[in-house]
Amino acid sequence: MSNPYRLATSVLPIAYRLTLTPDLEAATFTGSVDIDVEITEAVTEFSLNAIELEVGTASITAGSERFVSAEPLANETYETLTFTFGDTLPIGRATISLAFTGILNDQLHGFYRSTFTDTEGTTHTIATTQFEATDARRAFPCFDEPSFKATYETTLIVPSHLGAYSNTQELESIDLGNGLKRVHFAPTMKMSTYLVAFVVGPFEASAPVDVAGTQVRVVYPLGKGHLIDWAMEVSTFALTFFSDYFDIAYPGDKLDLVAIPDFAAGAMENLGCVTFRETELLIDPSSASHDELERVALVVNHELAHMWFGDLVTMGWWEGIWLNEAFATFMESLCTDHFRPEWKKWVTFNPSRDMAFTVDGQHSTRPIEYEVISPNDCRGMFDILTYVKGCSVLRMLEQYLGETVFRNGIRLYLKRHAYANTVTTDLWSALEAASGQPVGEIMDTWILQGGYPLVSVEGGTIRQEPFAYSAANGDSNIGSNWKVPVLTRPLGGGETSSVLLSSDTVTLANAGTTLVNAGGSGFYRTAYDHATLSAIAADLDALDELERAVLFSDTWAAILVGHGNFADLFILAASLHALDEPATWTVVANALRMANRIVDDEGRVTLAKLVRQLAGPALVRLTMEPIAGESVQAATVRGIVLELLGTLGRDEHVQAAMTAKFDAGEVAGTLADAIVLVTMAQGRSGDDEICEQRRKAAITPQDEQRYLFAPALSGSQDVILAAVERAFGEVRTQDAPYLLGSLMRNRLAGETVWREVAARFADAIDRFPNSAHPALVGGMSTLVHSEVLAAEIRDFHEANPVPAGQRQIEQFMDLMDLHVALAARERDGLAASLAELLA
Repeated sequence: MSNPYRLATSVLPIAYRLTLTPDLEAATFTGSVDIDVEITEAVTEFSLNAIELEVGTASITAGSERFVSAEPLANETYETLTFTFGDTLPIGRATISLAFTGILNDQLHGFYRSTFTDTEGTTHTIATTQFEATDARRAFPCFDEPSFKATYETTLIVPSHLGAYSNTQELESIDLGNGLKRVHFAPTMKMSTYLVAFVVGPFEASAPVDVAGTQVRVVYPLGKGHLIDWAMEVSTFALTFFSDYFDIAYPGDKLDLVAIPDFAAGAMENLGCVTFRETELLIDPSSASHDELERVALVVNHELAHMWFGDLVTMGWWEGIWLNEAFATFMESLCTDHFRPEWKKWVTFNPSRDMAFTVDGQHSTRPIEYEVISPNDCRGMFDILTYVKGCSVLRMLEQYLGETVFRNGIRLYLKRHAYANTVTTDLWSALEAASGQPVGEIMDTWILQGGYPLVSVEGGTIRQEPFAYSAANGDSNIGSNWKVPVLTRPLGGGETSSVLLSSDTVTLANAGTTLVNAGGSGFYRTAYDHATLSAIAADLDALDELERAVLFSDTWAAILVGHGNFADLFILAASLHALDEPATWTVVANALRMANRIVDDEGRVTLAKLVRQLAGPALVRLTMEPIAGESVQAATVRGIVLELLGTLGRDEHVQAAMTAKFDAGEVAGTLADAIVLVTMAQGRSGDDEICEQRRKAAITPQDEQRYLFAPALSGSQDVILAAVERAFGEVRTQDAPYLLGSLMRNRLAGETVWREVAARFADAIDRFPNSAHPALVGGMSTLVHSEVLAAEIRDFHEANPVPAGQRQIEQFMDLMDLHVALAARERDGLAASLAELLA
């Protein structure tokens, strides 16, 4: 049965010539488009995608003949216009001509309008685009599917004083003498509609830097040129790295990285005109934290990887979006690891992978790839399973096949399918040709079913079974059996061996204590028999940094599933004070925060002592202030332990030091977040007003975000509710849903925030971008104190589904139930257990 959301292939696009004239003040635009097409069969009608556009009749020129349609028939469900002709259209080349008008919406999708205020207090208006997945149809009538690749030649008629940018080099700019100019851009390569972009507004561009013949610039709102150097350094490295890794030159004719004041996503890989949320591109290295610098590097690297994997070679339909995003996530980490090896990027990826594990261990999980029918189905795929689980299984495959073999397979895939469309099996075929391994058979078990296995070790035998955080209550999307690439190593030293666990059990060749998931790249949980686990715990130095982080993560997962308790993890954590390993510390910090939610006030006094016992020695070793020449890891761990000591640990010395820095305005670098979090947790009167003043006066996007989210740590319900009102008022719609989700995580006021959002849910759905709707609920996944409230929340969100992302909300609800069940098991005995650890 054909998909009614897809267009017929009787008319195929070849080239678009598009002219647009936006009116920024009226929030409208006019346009025209000529589309060269190939008519493949004799028809009397055809359809294009269009929504929120007023489109006139279509004319078709075929040779010397011209045909004019009747008024188009709109179908709002399928977002199409059908043009019907009195005569049969001849097979062969033709040109469709259309004129149209539209609105510059405020929903951060399609061709949209936003405003920003510069450092002088002047308000400016811009118009920009965000077309992925299916929103090019809001800007011009088109064949809005990834398989309908064509070239695009864009002309923008805009106010003379504004900048105009698109996918390709500017060919000419002509002053029209009426306050407007016509800017004409070169034709693009053959590509999909969702990659078309145009940006109009008061922007400036850096001087171009030549990278192997490609001109690279950063484009930014007026007055922010001092924040571009880091992005330029990252992007010039990445362009060289990817050209070499893929063995294919960059496919565009120039590369602009554009900072957009209002942007729903983190960034978008439009060919040659990559758009970014300001926080993901503009940064001051002298005041930013390491995490903030790394974040910009990762996002830039992610988008530039897409120039090849996504733009040059594109999935045929949206069920393959995981391949675009998972591979770009994989490449962002790989490139960053080469850019700054000392950052140990594959180690710091572990906390993100843990979050994917947690979602994927719920019965509401989904396969990475599944059937996509409608645009809303597609929007639901932009989640942690697509990005992080997808990246994780690719990393597991790369480590199993070998890095060089894997790279050779990727090169073959890209060269085979350049300028074309693919399905997932095309990638597996290329990797099979390069490796001689049954890649498709292996990866189908990871891509086409949800969940992952628990690999257990006992008596020299490993076996697999599905891992789940709870017993199935109805349907489950967790799979049953995987082909698991397992890397093992003798604990006492020796060579790493590989085995493909394709049946339930396999006998290991290694004698003695064997470490499973050697190197830490496997996307599975491990469980050891008591003797093996005791041997590993007694010799943690025999593990590398990522292997230790994985051991801690697996221990925490066992606690969540009910096969252990908090003491198991905290006993392991006793050795952490000597290790500068943020990934491992993050596991422990998250467990401590969860314990803080579960215990009562008396139990929190005991927990505070334990936090001081675990984190205090690390701070003594690291000292309060940064040390010249110290590692990035040491600086990051200092921030973690200061936050723990100043909040959960109730360390008065740390609290005084952090609030002193806050009061003095010394909020910068890797300690910046800890300073703000510890201060806000004290609940001092007036600190929220200071944060608001600093947010409004912030000169970097990172500082603005830091102070925007600061109230989420407050102990004052009045402060929390004032932040809720700002979220529904002055806060940008790109940020407000995430602020509300963060406020819900507040231990004391989370329920109050949820009830406020629930009461205004219809307003929130109308006000905020579709892609951010799940964020409105995410904070409730940390709820622990009430099964009755959890049931109420679930009932509400099942009765009030969101237009897109409902599956993510279901996943949040499952996480909420997981934490409520954990609290029910642990609440009575947790405080006593913590006290025993202190004895």
